[in-house]
Amino acid sequence: AGPIAMASGSGAAPKGAAGARSATLKRCLDMLRDASNDSEQFAALLLVTKAVKAGEVDSKTRRQIFDAIGFTFPNRLLTSREPPSGCPEHTFRALGLTLLACFCTDPELAGHSQILNKIPTFNDVLVSPCDPDSTSMIDDAYQCLTAVMATPRGPRELVTKGTVAALCHAYVNGNYGSDRALTLLLGLLAVAEAKCWQRDAEHLLAVLSKLTEEFLNAEDMTKFELCELLPHFIPLSSPLTRDSKGSECLHRIYKGLAKILGSKLSHSQRDPALKLAACLMQACGPEWIPAGSTGSKFLALLVNLACVEVRLALEEPDPMDTERKKEVVTACYVLMEMGIQECLKEEESLLEEAQKMQLIRIMEEAFGAIIYYLRQVTEEELQDPFVFASVRILGAWLAEETSALKQEICELLPFLVRYAKKLFNSGTAEGLPQAEGVQAGLASTEGSVLPQDALRFLLPGFCHLTAEDRPREILISEGAPALLCDYFLHQWKVLTSEPGSLTPLTSTEMSLQTACGIFLNLVVTAPDLIRQEKTFCSLMDTLLKALPFLLPQKDHLVLAANVATLGLMMARVLASSAVLQETQSTKEFFGATIRFLSEAHTAQADPSSHQLALAVSPAYASAWGDIGELWFLGMQALAGCVPLFPWLPQAVLQARWLEALSEVLARVAPASVDFELVAAFQGVLVELARASKPCREVILSHNGEEWANLYGMAALEQCLSEQ
Repeated sequence: AGPIAMASGSGAAPKGAAGARSATLKRCLDMLRDASNDSEQFAALLLVTKAVKAGEVDSKTRRQIFDAIGFTFPNRLLTSREPPSGCPEHTFRALGLTLLACFCTDPELAGHSQILNKIPTFNDVLVSPCDPDSTSMIDDAYQCLTAVMATPRGPRELVTKGTVAALCHAYVNGNYGSDRALTLLLGLLAVAEAKCWQRDAEHLLAVLSKLTEEFLNAEDMTKFELCELLPHFIPLSSPLTRDSKGSECLHRIYKGLAKILGSKLSHSQRDPALKLAACLMQACGPEWIPAGSTGSKFLALLVNLACVEVRLALEEPDPMDTERKKEVVTACYVLMEMGIQECLKEEESLLEEAQKMQLIRIMEEAFGAIIYYLRQVTEEELQDPFVFASVRILGAWLAEETSALKQEICELLPFLVRYAKKLFNSGTAEGLPQAEGVQAGLASTEGSVLPQDALRFLLPGFCHLTAEDRPREILISEGAPALLCDYFLHQWKVLTSEPGSLTPLTSTEMSLQTACGIFLNLVVTAPDLIRQEKTFCSLMDTLLKALPFLLPQKDHLVLAANVATLGLMMARVLASSAVLQETQSTKEFFGATIRFLSEAHTAQADPSSHQLALAVSPAYASAWGDIGELWFLGMQALAGCVPLFPWLPQAVLQARWLEALSEVLARVAPASVDFELVAAFQGVLVELARASKPCREVILSHNGEEWANLYGMAALEQCLSEQ
């Protein structure tokens, strides 16, 4: 025992201390091998444990110890309930933990199942009452947990075996080593936030409650340090606004931020506050800001500060501080996007009208700075996530506001198209998986897009811009239509890659709908482009196959309406192309469009008049606000297709649409059918009656002349009266 006691002394180690420890361990291991009974083996193992505790153990020695004793001895120590005479009751447990902590410094051993199944033991040590003799046990438990955390299976095992709750308990109660508990919690939340909150929301809320209390009451630099820490405890996966404790935490953060941002601050103090506010916006929207004048002033201040920060950083960049500023400006983009959304709200907005007008002017200046920055971007910088974040926020602005900065936007369009094309081509070429938005590109919610899908965010703005002559000409000259066709085809594959029925509405589906809007603009304003670009034939082919697949699906009527209408509009332009010959897919497409158009209206009882009235079908009612205009445009396009496709009237006859429409119009009150509907029906009926004698005969046989007169369909009346 003498040499071991000497080796474990405190103070500066003598020059030969490492050698002495090594020699001691060698003697202990020799004793272990030579032990002839349990008593001698146990004594030798205790000496090994003490030697391990005495100082650093190199990897070779650690492996020698493990090879000699394995996990059996530490397991016996952990389960033994009778300490040696005169020793604390946890003596054996402490020695067992010391050995496991030693083993855990080997990454291979740290991930061993014998270590992983001790996680509940480590947790128990953290939450047990602490006395001066047990601090080394707690240190060893933290060392083991930290080592497990670094293994591939570690985080999942820690979450499922209750470590999050133990760490929260240790931190909230200020137990010995609580700073290490917080560090481990941060690590677990970084890699498994959703699972942590799903399993241990109550415990994590207790930590957040303690942190927000400190944040609200701190009057020193601690307040700004907590600004950096708090975002790690704001879950994106489980909104805090659903819970009363969570709402209380949010209110404390709001009050603390209001104090900070209402004061005169340096950049180093303001930046973490802006990042914390952006984190809350991403996780909770504006719900954490109270309604009323106080809340509206706070939101206006947030957006204002964000815009000022963006202008300072992008108009007058500091080369020595570029990377740090990018992080802050990205947070400011989140706040600006929330500002855009609040300015657009007609009801229940936190902002007053005067504040909205002021913020729009301020944001316009900030977007001018963003455009200025993007025009300076070099080829080498295109992969920078900050460029993506800047393009994304500009896309949010263009989606709503294209009248401002028109000249600057037109000058930037070539860059935006080239940038979107580069990211799209590199993403599809590398076969990258579909994943939700990049962190640097602001948080998004659901869906499946390319890893840096710039087009997704630019589509709404492009939809507005293709309706205007000059921007449309620039987009066409830069090759945007071909890129958009390729993008549509790719996104359609993504949407239909899941087996069975389509998933609920995703960002992919929204992108497809918006792309259809762009193509509709191009069909109307640039039909020659549709004829000349070969890629539009590929798009047409996809539309032909997509609609019959989409129409029977539940909850996808808006996309189906877009596909049907776009397909009909393009069919008028591409009628002579090979893709639209009388093939099975063409017939199935037109059959599906007839079904979509014919099932949109039905006869329903009108309580006010005790008569039947023509109304939107129940299946279409909830989506009619989004598809009404598309339906009318589709009817107009179908009428235009009838003379171009000689077999189309036969498809209408097979669907028995004429009989159903005649019956409905004969039954409902004429006053319930507005002029626009009458014109839509008449447009199709006239073309069918002109192109097809069988169609004309069906209309006549169902009292067509009578109800044509009744509804004021003069063109149809004349057509039916002609021999």
